[in-house]
Amino acid sequence: MTDTVVVGVQWGDEGKGKFVDWLAEDFDVVVRFQGGNNAGHTLVVDGDTFKLSMLPSGAIRPGVLSVIGSGAVLEPWAMLDEVKDLRSRGIPIDSDNLVVADNVTLILKLHKELDALRENSAGSAKIGTTGRGIGPAYEDKVGRRAVRLADLGDEASTSAAVSRLLRHHNALRKGLNAPPVDEESLIRELRQIAPKILPFAKPAWKVIGESRAMGHRILYEGAQGVLLDIDHGSYPYVTSSSTVPGNALSGSGSGLGTVGTAIGVAKSYTTRVGEGPFPTELRDDVGAYLAKAGREFGTVTGRPRRCGWFDACLTKQMCSIAGIDLLALTKLDVLDNLDELKICVGYRINGDFHGHFPAASALQAKAEPVYETVKGWAGNAAGKRKQSDLPSEALEYVRRIEAAVGVRVRYLSTSPERSDIIELSAT
Repeated sequence: MTDTVVVGVQWGDEGKGKFVDWLAEDFDVVVRFQGGNNAGHTLVVDGDTFKLSMLPSGAIRPGVLSVIGSGAVLEPWAMLDEVKDLRSRGIPIDSDNLVVADNVTLILKLHKELDALRENSAGSAKIGTTGRGIGPAYEDKVGRRAVRLADLGDEASTSAAVSRLLRHHNALRKGLNAPPVDEESLIRELRQIAPKILPFAKPAWKVIGESRAMGHRILYEGAQGVLLDIDHGSYPYVTSSSTVPGNALSGSGSGLGTVGTAIGVAKSYTTRVGEGPFPTELRDDVGAYLAKAGREFGTVTGRPRRCGWFDACLTKQMCSIAGIDLLALTKLDVLDNLDELKICVGYRINGDFHGHFPAASALQAKAEPVYETVKGWAGNAAGKRKQSDLPSEALEYVRRIEAAVGVRVRYLSTSPERSDIIELSAT
């Protein structure tokens, strides 16, 4: 397989981590190119569960180099906690198999505090963030006042970066009736963490380029999903970074044309966390069943996810925007024992049919799903590893999704376990 990027094509939580971990067996390098520790990736290997937020999902694979690219934002304390946890479970993580881009933006305590201050003051207009400070950190990056990992290598640089940052934040906090951040205390915290985090700091672009020159295979891992992309998602209920495959290049320092395949991951139904539009959301017994059977709670926050039918119209739109070559469907087993299933193929807005999800919030709020109904299956898809073992109705459901989205479904996940994946033959 050529260098490959894996992204979600819904509102995140699609199960990307499992596929990255599974695919990583055939790759040498796994690169996280955006997002922060608001992303939650749950991996189940031989009954053991690993929950990663900041580390790439290839971190538990022996012999794989994990890279956190400059397109991400990094909370160093959270990353070190994950490293400590994996080490305690017998997985060696050190500067030989984990690289963090030296120009990555840092998430600080003040970013999380600002996140909370804004959400609490927004009332019913809140975005529904994870409260991890991701948005404020990206704002500082774009505003050219961020503290970056490389700044920690020199005390004068640390002090200058913090001073620049606090000129903005303390003025902002005053307007929000919050106390100012003590500059010396923050500098002291950063100097304490510096010797623990700096051993991982390297020019990620150089590491990746040298790996490619040696013939190593590289897998790029996205966080969240394309529907949460800052440009193409359900704005303003989106994340603060670009989640599309194209950002794998700029978010890692890789050159144009280095990625050959884009894999989109989608659940066999649809979920989202937080606020925002959700045309196929189910507020009935079926929605409650999907939430319970799918254990739909956020890996990072523990918040319950909203559940609904598969939205092929939105997925098709996101696959087109993202340039998806192949689809991977997860949680097919959650749909076991439902009498019938519905697939959204468009929307009715003000009486007119729409074949795409509009950008205007007012129109999004009026979008009523147009469904096709297909037969469910009484058999069991859970834990299956062969296409021939699937209930025929389950395979028909997958093929109908494939036709409606217009992208080949290559992989199916039938349980949280790493090995419970079916590679489908082409139709």
